Amino acid sequence: MYSTDIFMITKPKALTLFILPIVSFLVNINAIKAQVPIDSIKKVIQNEVAGKRSKSITVGIVNMGGKQVFAEGIKSDADPSLPDGNTIYEIGSITKVFTSLVLSKLSLRHELNLNDPISKYLPADVKSPSKNGKEISLLSLSTHRSGMPRFPYNVDPKNLDQTYQDYTVKELYQYLSTFKPPYEIDSRWRYSNVGYGILGNMLSVIEEKDFETLIRDEITIPLHLNNTLITLSKKQKANLAIGHAETGTPVGLTELGAIAPGGALCSSVDDLLEFAAANLALKQTDLLPAMELTHKLQAKKDGDNTYTTMGWTLVDSTGNVLFKDGGMPGYTTFIGIDKKNKIGVVVLSNSNNTVTDIGRYILEPGRKINPYQYSWSLLDTLRSTYKNKGIDATLSLYGKLKVKKDSGLTFNENQLNYLGNELRTNKKIKEAIKIYQLNLKEYPNSLLALESLGEAYRRTGELQNAKNCFEKALSLEPQNEHWIFILGKLDSKKINKS
Repeated sequence: MYSTDIFMITKPKALTLFILPIVSFLVNINAIKAQVPIDSIKKVIQNEVAGKRSKSITVGIVNMGGKQVFAEGIKSDADPSLPDGNTIYEIGSITKVFTSLVLSKLSLRHELNLNDPISKYLPADVKSPSKNGKEISLLSLSTHRSGMPRFPYNVDPKNLDQTYQDYTVKELYQYLSTFKPPYEIDSRWRYSNVGYGILGNMLSVIEEKDFETLIRDEITIPLHLNNTLITLSKKQKANLAIGHAETGTPVGLTELGAIAPGGALCSSVDDLLEFAAANLALKQTDLLPAMELTHKLQAKKDGDNTYTTMGWTLVDSTGNVLFKDGGMPGYTTFIGIDKKNKIGVVVLSNSNNTVTDIGRYILEPGRKINPYQYSWSLLDTLRSTYKNKGIDATLSLYGKLKVKKDSGLTFNENQLNYLGNELRTNKKIKEAIKIYQLNLKEYPNSLLALESLGEAYRRTGELQNAKNCFEKALSLEPQNEHWIFILGKLDSKKINKS
């Protein structure tokens, strides 16, 4: 997501990509080891980029001999240069490891206790959820055992392409005050970005610093991680690998508002290798005791055979191999460490297609890559037809292609939904609605189709049509608090009867 045997790699052949030295400790390329041969890793990322898994994949490996970085692909179609160790990517949920490391540091400085109930740090008017008399603790948030879901329900963005951009701390605390734990606190693992948003905001309050400044002062300055941050300079933006949706369409950076502590950081392979080296004690740092605390096994995960720590995933109870992966609308990422064999692995990609299997393949012997199969030929065809012939020709072509049952085309609600989203983003809202309507006709019980069409209707003032969509969604998923929240907002407005 176990053997810790290690392949002893002989001196690599001349690289067709590139190797970068690390400044923190002695470099000896001959001493670089990996769990699988370097040439095999290079072949994997070459094949995966060629197969359209991503526009680029950059890999870094670090051990006692130094580091090795190699990449395949391009930063973007507009900038076809090869990424390198300094190229910047959004790292998504790897941010959680940094957030938990701050928590660990503050606990070792006795500024807080990991088992403190969150009510100790909440404003007086914010209710702290509890279950059978037990409150959520700071550690509960860090280990995903608060019971909170992946995202909050009370989200209503102005920009559908930036869902959390305008999500405020006030709204976050409104969510918290209404949250009712579905089971005993700390009894189960449930991944929660909203939980990390609450944790990071509490740490900011305790230290009287905004989240980005907190990460900078506590981690990135001590470790000299100059490209690990949220707010990019002009120079850093110029060195950004542009993110891409899984369809290959460029997307911008994502703003996460109040849940930024769960996934807002950007970084580079070089920076994350430095971070991995520090976690492996390959470089001296005062952060090591706090890092080792975050490595400690806390609980078994539900749903697979791994374990949770403060921010990391442990692959087994020995505690030797840890990893964290991340995903954003335009990026997927991986960092892993093998504490026994002193090896760190980083994989960064500017596409919303997972690279976790690649990272774990490099780190853990015996694991295999799941070769990516590009499945967006139907979307490509429809997009090209719309560009050249318009919306009516696109709708007509879809019907003909479905009748033909071309084995090379994948038919599902995602194909049409992506096309609709692209049209909406490009201010072609009427055309987008036609695509969404077709999608709902094809997949009448698809929550994705219902939400996309409902949101489009809301933004064109067709409130009754929007209400119809969300009422059906609620009938299909009666416990979904988001549908209830949106219907409440619709009920508070005058419904357009047209």
